[in-house]
Amino acid sequence: MNMIRYILTDIEGTTTSISFVYETLFPYFKRHIAAFLSTSDLPTEQQQHLQAVQQTVSEEGGTILSIAEMADQLIAWTDADRKHPALKAMQGILWRDAYQNNEISGHIYPDVPPALEFWKMAGIQMGVYSSGSVEAQHLLFGHSDFGDLTPFFSHYFDTSIGNKREQASYRAIQKIIDWPAHEILFLSDVEPELDAAKAAGMQTVQIVRPGTTASEKHETATDFAQINLKIKQL
Repeated sequence: MNMIRYILTDIEGTTTSISFVYETLFPYFKRHIAAFLSTSDLPTEQQQHLQAVQQTVSEEGGTILSIAEMADQLIAWTDADRKHPALKAMQGILWRDAYQNNEISGHIYPDVPPALEFWKMAGIQMGVYSSGSVEAQHLLFGHSDFGDLTPFFSHYFDTSIGNKREQASYRAIQKIIDWPAHEILFLSDVEPELDAAKAAGMQTVQIVRPGTTASEKHETATDFAQINLKIKQL
């Protein structure tokens, strides 16, 4: 592993348990979306998200949805874990209230905060790249089990910059970060994402949490402390 100046991390399955997403965040959204959409005078931004959903549904099936049907569609997409930007944005909006009202707090593996602190002290910048919206990322790290972790991160990226399994997405991120690609380390549990980042010239480590199948093509670590050891040996 060469010199690391920037660490870019995935969330789900990397910093955060996948079960938190499927057992806490998604069910909360599904329980509240119908009532939320029934509220009159939704802000313009939220109406635009719904219009984007309607456009996709119309293009894919020629259907025009009512408000009730829109809620059912968003629930179906949530069950399918569809990475539609408008869905992710709407999920983030509902989760905002849940976090701010202390109904939920963001799950973070306990090995993550000490590593973030170590990297910060070592002068390494950090960023996040997740399929969840940037707002959802801020909420999870800002209201985590370990308090507000957002000051550790310089950048937040979601799929508005591109699909996480496409090389071009990582090239676009590299241009924004403005470090040479080989000095950026990308962390994820998903091998195709790591493949794309590596093809873009980044260094990669797969985080192998419980239930993750270890890659044979990338360096692996079972927790963030192991990454610290790698960096200390540079």
